[in-house]
Amino acid sequence: MKPFLILQLRPETDASDAEFASILARSGLAPERAHRVRLDRESLPEGPDVTDYAGVIVGGGPGCVSDPAASKPPLEARIEAAILSLMPQITARDHPYMGCCYGLGILTAHLGGEMSKARYSEPVGPSACALTPEGADDALLAGLPPVFDAFVGHKEAVQTLPPGCTHLVSSGPCPFQMIRWGENVYATQFHPEANATDFEARIRIYRNHGYFPPEDADRLIALCHAAEVTWPGEILRRFVQRYS
Repeated sequence: MKPFLILQLRPETDASDAEFASILARSGLAPERAHRVRLDRESLPEGPDVTDYAGVIVGGGPGCVSDPAASKPPLEARIEAAILSLMPQITARDHPYMGCCYGLGILTAHLGGEMSKARYSEPVGPSACALTPEGADDALLAGLPPVFDAFVGHKEAVQTLPPGCTHLVSSGPCPFQMIRWGENVYATQFHPEANATDFEARIRIYRNHGYFPPEDADRLIALCHAAEVTWPGEILRRFVQRYS
């Protein structure tokens, strides 16, 4: 069976390693079927062909695609360019893709949609997400509760549905929590790979990165552990199962 390409962009090794372990745990993907690329440290394989992989999963990270190009640190700009270089193949072939948080920004930017910090950012913690009618009929979401909690934390967000996309999941603070382009290209604003322990670790790592006041860290950690967040991981598991 073909491997899945896991693209990561977190420059903090502890955060990157924990995210990779979370992706494997929630998806059920065996380590030998995961081709992990830490784009903060290495480049994509030369002349990559996405059809060499069963699917592509893009993790989260501290960068924002909506930041002006001139203000982006060189590492962030290089990572963004690397992932964007794959998107023409992915959308042209409708190749399986799951963009988690940052990966939603990448898909939106590629499709000519608007990512911005103007509206719909969310503080770190659980958010109540609701299936749209189209979401209830989607292969990855069918049978899920109409409302479920997911972990979020983002400065930028999709402002309007990108051209050609189907709206699958919404929330009160952020209308575009999950979208689909074509039949196989998915992206979520929430983190389908994360459980409460994962988010506790990220809160500690990113407490001084502008997502929340640093003094709120302990309160947010308690909030995450009090929430029941299980269904987002099922979405990631179904993605891997469907395209394996």
